[in-house]
Amino acid sequence: MGGKQKTLAVLIGTALAAGLTSPAFGFTATTGAHLPTLRAATPGSGMSVVEWNRELITILSDPKAQPSTVHPTRSFALLQAAEYNAVVSITRAEPAYLFSVAAPRGARADAAANQAAHDVLVALYPAKRASVDRRLSSQLSAIPDGSGKQAGIRVGAAVARRLVSLRSHDGSAAKPPPFSPGNKAGDYRPTPPDFPTPVFTNWGSVKPFVLADGSQFRPAAPPAVSTAAYATALNEVKSLGSKTSTTRTPDQTAAGKFWAAAPVWNVWNQVAQDLVTSQNASLEKAVKVFARLDLSLADTTIAMYDAKYAYRVWRPVTAIRLGGTHYNPRIVGDPHWNPLLPTAPDPSYPGAHGALSQAAATTLAGFYGAHHRIAVTSKGVTRTFAGFQEAATEAWLSRLWSGQHTSLDNRAGQQLGTRVADFVARRL
Repeated sequence: MGGKQKTLAVLIGTALAAGLTSPAFGFTATTGAHLPTLRAATPGSGMSVVEWNRELITILSDPKAQPSTVHPTRSFALLQAAEYNAVVSITRAEPAYLFSVAAPRGARADAAANQAAHDVLVALYPAKRASVDRRLSSQLSAIPDGSGKQAGIRVGAAVARRLVSLRSHDGSAAKPPPFSPGNKAGDYRPTPPDFPTPVFTNWGSVKPFVLADGSQFRPAAPPAVSTAAYATALNEVKSLGSKTSTTRTPDQTAAGKFWAAAPVWNVWNQVAQDLVTSQNASLEKAVKVFARLDLSLADTTIAMYDAKYAYRVWRPVTAIRLGGTHYNPRIVGDPHWNPLLPTAPDPSYPGAHGALSQAAATTLAGFYGAHHRIAVTSKGVTRTFAGFQEAATEAWLSRLWSGQHTSLDNRAGQQLGTRVADFVARRL
């Protein structure tokens, strides 16, 4: 870690600093031969929360699981908020998220959490019901039968039903308006090599889970592309983020590819899975960790897209290729410049990895401490960090190293993620 920590320190110093379709979702057992063996968590432990989180990641690995215009962080937030509310409706040990439901004495919180998770996933992904039913059967089979178990099941079903209903008109199903690219210096336009059309153009108007609206923590406008500050930031990514860079180190290249290998919200949920598992967290602790994490990620995503389409800043590849148009005399254009990795199809400011990783790191440090050593694994590759902030910092720097973002984008994202996570933590 010594070399990587030194690199991070140097670069940090130079950086500019779906609706409810039926009235209830009762569990229906699925029978048949050759069903996969599913892990059943010990009753009362946090492992059931981990297993449902993994189930959602598996579902989302199918690109046809949901419309491409619905951001996955919404599903994580719904799942984890439902499990959290199901548990606190029974324990009353924590403040509820939006509402709680009546629960009789003796109701099993673990049964409630499992039923709530199942019903949310069935509501969101009815085509995946068979595997979700099997997961519930496995989890409930580990809980002793009795009135407490049945009462918990009813509590979980009621929570899921109400939460899905509350989110059924949040704007997430709206058809994004056609995107019209700008033609002035600094205006975002689709990027090479395939020039994909932006997808989440209206996600900033989706109703947040905790924030008042997507613009609540909108970052200040970035420096104009004609300024010295912008030139400094762009020249940095021009050198470090080029596909053929001679200034980027092998470890920076590896980090750039590592943080792009899987959706960053998946990566941070898997970090939480490892923490809950390794520390044998209780059910109550696990639902709180995941709820706060995924509500923060969901609202950061909404806030991030609000800002992206408020400012519509072009990506580095566009800025560098058009440098010869002399919009900034401090920038020397290169019409053949390519980033290390293909550019994501949305405006540059603020950076997504900066915002989402900072939100996740801020949330998890609040539970486990700033200096909790972690290992982050993506697509079979593991990188270790001395703390959550170090991992988040590498995540946003990786976007500079891969040619995706300037330090201006990353700094704004980092600030946004911190503010959203702190706001959510004060309310959950």
